Amino acid sequence: MKFIILLFLTILCVQEIKSQTETDQLKVFIDCQNCDQNYIKQELTYLTYVRDRLLADVHVQIVSQDTGSGGELYTFFFYGQGDLDGNNDTLTVTTNANNTRVEIREKQMKVFQLGLVKYMLQLGFVDQISLNVLTTDTTKEEIKDPWNYWVFSLKANGWFNGEEQYQNMNLNGGFNADRITEDWKIENGFWMNYNRGEYYFEDDTIISERQSIWVDLSVVKSLTSHLSAGLSTTSFSSLFDNYRINATIAPAFEYNIFPYSESTKRQIRFTYKIGGRHNEYNEETIYNQLSETLMFENLGVSAMFQEKWGSISARINGSHYFHNFSLNRLNFRASLNLRLFKGFSWNISGNLSLIHDQISLPLGDASEEDILLSQRLLQTGYRYWGNMGIHYTFGSIYNSVVNPRFQGI
Repeated sequence: MKFIILLFLTILCVQEIKSQTETDQLKVFIDCQNCDQNYIKQELTYLTYVRDRLLADVHVQIVSQDTGSGGELYTFFFYGQGDLDGNNDTLTVTTNANNTRVEIREKQMKVFQLGLVKYMLQLGFVDQISLNVLTTDTTKEEIKDPWNYWVFSLKANGWFNGEEQYQNMNLNGGFNADRITEDWKIENGFWMNYNRGEYYFEDDTIISERQSIWVDLSVVKSLTSHLSAGLSTTSFSSLFDNYRINATIAPAFEYNIFPYSESTKRQIRFTYKIGGRHNEYNEETIYNQLSETLMFENLGVSAMFQEKWGSISARINGSHYFHNFSLNRLNFRASLNLRLFKGFSWNISGNLSLIHDQISLPLGDASEEDILLSQRLLQTGYRYWGNMGIHYTFGSIYNSVVNPRFQGI
């Protein structure tokens, strides 16, 4: 009897393993942070969606970049695996700022479908494919843009919260006017933020206020497929940073080892900026200044690679003032996301700044209120942050079912 039960359980296990390794549908792994995967899975039921890239026939990676119209350029990288190994492809689709979420996901799904057709044909899933070609007038008309590629946007937000002994209000808003073409990139922006908090005690009320205004203009010219030059101007005012006005103008150059056309996939960029900065302070600084004009320079190197196994990015940049080289700053930032083995991924990121250029620090010691309520810039030699995490999934290799019941409750 024990032998029969053991044999029965063995058969069940073999059937379970077999059912998870055989399928009459194309197995797909979706690698995307900015797409509606549930929508794709609900609409394209003729595919099998697996939870790990190593289990897929096709690994689909979707990355995005902002476009000049305020929309997104989505690049679809298709990687064939197993019997399809080495059969890779790349497709793109562009959305604009007026596209709704429904329109965006429909465009994404159409490209997703088209990109998988050749893989289905190669694996013999011909019966699952139907062809519908729309006939249109092939005569091309020159597009005339009445806005000459200029895009404008207005933003305003308000937020508040409170309780019996505390209330807080935050208001912010801004305006942008941008013109982005293959040859020129012009960006103008204005932003303001106001935050007020009130804390109630038995005999006293403490009020915390933070206000900042920021304006910038940058113009960038594409010189070659690797090199660009630009000019940037910024101006801002901040109670927290002790600036009544901080105005900067600086020309800059950037060289990318890889062509800019490959920027969604890989980048190694070198940037150099040199310029002048005029400061007027709300309070006298620790250097006994109420206003000054200084020259500075900044050099940076950044890299980014996006692959099937994950992504890695790193950046280092340093700056200093010419009148005193000891007034400098060095900043490191890096992130790594790895899929180490089936179902297991690991990510780590962090930032470290070595700070020796706090020329706007107010003279005098900060009060306890200033420190606790973050009302004033504090002297420091460094700042850092970091995070690390793991993610492990095991069990059934198929995850095609979408069930949104009680979602968000």
